[in-house]
Amino acid sequence: MLKPFTSDIWIADGPHVSTAGFHYGTRMAVIRLADGGLFVWSPVKLTESLRREVDALGEVRHLVPPNSLHHLFVDDWRRTYPKAILYAPPGLRTKRKDLEFDADLTEEPAAAWAGDLDQVVVPGCLITTEVVFFHRKSATALFTDLIQQFPSTWFSGWRATVARLDLMTKSEPAVPRKFRLMFAGRRIARAALARIEAWPTEKVLMAHGTPVERDGQAFIARAFAWLTG
Repeated sequence: MLKPFTSDIWIADGPHVSTAGFHYGTRMAVIRLADGGLFVWSPVKLTESLRREVDALGEVRHLVPPNSLHHLFVDDWRRTYPKAILYAPPGLRTKRKDLEFDADLTEEPAAAWAGDLDQVVVPGCLITTEVVFFHRKSATALFTDLIQQFPSTWFSGWRATVARLDLMTKSEPAVPRKFRLMFAGRRIARAALARIEAWPTEKVLMAHGTPVERDGQAFIARAFAWLTG
């Protein structure tokens, strides 16, 4: 079910997915661009009811998996919206050779959304290279896996202990410890983060975690203090 998030952004939560026995919720965002076209970020499982709700907002023109981990449901969207442009984040072309991508996500926003969204590729992490977006009209930054938060009761048993040590269940969304440890290229990551921190961010939306509704710029600085300090 689509829910309004802020100006021209709607979100929908999808089914849980499992990685090494850890269950993660999924979340997508639909952004209506100035030309009326829809930018679908981190697509979740496409149900018939979700399709009807999306179609009521406008024409799906851009399918955007933001990193090489969020690709499980892209093929359903591709088949349903064959005229939409499918973008590949760094590393996903190699991982999903079965998909026909139309374009790549790079340091520069695509011309189709350059007036609505800015973007930064965050390099240096051995887990995945994430593309972070900024919706200018609503001052919203969109993170995928670099910032996460789960309720303290989300995991149980030894997985709850691992999640706590990994900083996944902190009271405020945070960069998981495993991501911090896997940043081999910290210098280039800092340069990318400097561009993100310069955005006048008010809200922060993430695929896994409670959205930040205000003072987003200060929140991002706190979340990445381990990298910049």
